[in-house]
Amino acid sequence: MAAASLRSVNPTLPRTLPSPTRSPPFQSPFLRFAPTSTSFNLKPLVTPPAPSSSPFVTRSAAASPQERKTFHGLCYVVGDNIDTDQIIPAEFLTLVPSNPEEYQKLGSHALVGLPASYKDRFVEPGETKTKYSIIIGGENFGCGSSREHAPVCLGAAGAKAVVAQSYARIFFRNSVATGEIYPLDSEVRVCDECSTGDVATVELREGDSVLINHTTGKEYKLKAIGDAGPVIDAGGIFAYARKAGMIPSAAA
Repeated sequence: MAAASLRSVNPTLPRTLPSPTRSPPFQSPFLRFAPTSTSFNLKPLVTPPAPSSSPFVTRSAAASPQERKTFHGLCYVVGDNIDTDQIIPAEFLTLVPSNPEEYQKLGSHALVGLPASYKDRFVEPGETKTKYSIIIGGENFGCGSSREHAPVCLGAAGAKAVVAQSYARIFFRNSVATGEIYPLDSEVRVCDECSTGDVATVELREGDSVLINHTTGKEYKLKAIGDAGPVIDAGGIFAYARKAGMIPSAAA
């Protein structure tokens, strides 16, 4: 009788459970190609070297240095804690970057949320491109809410690089993932020594990247961008994965 009572309180679970309902795959508006259901095998990002009796790696087997990249143009200087709402206000987040017309519109609104104390507009009214190719900031650039539109709008406007003392982690990651702009760290507070309209050059390569301010004649060492460089070079994480053979190409 006691055993029967226990079974009534704790009924035996069935041996087979129903299969969970599968949700449709999420399609990001930042993808530049239609999703595919083709199955494929993922390849490792780095192929492990073959076993060798020597503990040393020869120069030919080592990775080649990153190709030098040079960005030259005018600087646009901002201060600390430039948040994503200042970079691209929330009212413009309905614009879809994969649509060419809306991509251009995003560029026209880049940094439009800056306060009135910034007398120079990053993008002139009625224009879609900026005359400033290098943005120089202070600490915590790109803080605030996470939005891929922030680095996308800067790249759409024609900016090539941001040089800041530090970044919000999510802005840095979104810059790499979208491949729109190079987020470069300065070793000193460059924003206090440069002015909007200064002519500058960023020379980017492995180990010795620099910012040269031709207006003041000063040169600043930049921290190496590391493994993020090749991803940005390829045009973002999806382009890099296609190039590496990790996912099918857009034409597949």
